[in-house]
Amino acid sequence: MSCENVKAYLESVGFGDRFVTREMTADTVTHAAESIGCTEAEIAKTMSFMLKDDTVIVIVASGDTKIANAKFKETFGCKAQMLPFDRVEELTGHAPGGVCPFALKEGVRVYLDETLKRFAVSHASGGSHNTTVGLTPTELEQITSPAAWVDVCAIRE
Repeated sequence: MSCENVKAYLESVGFGDRFVTREMTADTVTHAAESIGCTEAEIAKTMSFMLKDDTVIVIVASGDTKIANAKFKETFGCKAQMLPFDRVEELTGHAPGGVCPFALKEGVRVYLDETLKRFAVSHASGGSHNTTVGLTPTELEQITSPAAWVDVCAIRE
């Protein structure tokens, strides 16, 4: 199970105490914010994409953002193409509603969007529809070893 892998990974890097199982679902930004009691912006949503060379990447960004297509294309050299819903788990190791930047399949690259730096703590999925992990931007960077910090999102109006 994905969340068990995430919990084990977090324990191995000293952040197991941040893994929280929620009574309410946290499968969307809105549900996660309601479950935690924070703003949608404080949710660290993880979006999965395939680049033109078939590389799978995830971008972690604040919950109040959307991909800015021009910025994405400038950064990655191609149009943003999200993974098909029915292939997300196969390609990332996590089912939709539980995709997170931890315990990913080998070869999946993690990118952290600059929008995360607006908050002291952001809450990512813990690998399932009802688990979350609260981390500072520095901690998130430390335990995900991202390929880079990027600026590919825009705040929703």
